[in-house]
Amino acid sequence: MSETCKVSVERRGDVAVFWTDGYINNQGGEEIAKEAYSELDRGARALVMNLEKTRIVNSIGISILIEVLEKVMERKAVLAFCGLTPTIDKTFRIMGLAQYAAIYPTESEALQAVGAPA
Repeated sequence: MSETCKVSVERRGDVAVFWTDGYINNQGGEEIAKEAYSELDRGARALVMNLEKTRIVNSIGISILIEVLEKVMERKAVLAFCGLTPTIDKTFRIMGLAQYAAIYPTESEALQAVGAPA
């Protein structure tokens, strides 16, 4: 599967909102990580990742998301996912991401939970 993953980010106060579009593999995961680390370096206290346009996350993509989660935890920040397909939701729960990062059905619920400005 060679589909690329596009990542866009918007800052809402000290919350960075990410939107992914495409397959999260090593390339997509690295792009997410690069943007996440940049936002954390700029003082983000929470990252919200909306994956509603992502249908597949492979094992390398998940491992990179775990690395992002570790960095988020080091910085005492918060990571929340939203818009997951049932398969990705189940995979994240099995892999343990849901133990340390919250999962919400919608972006608005995730933003409200992390206290993002409207």
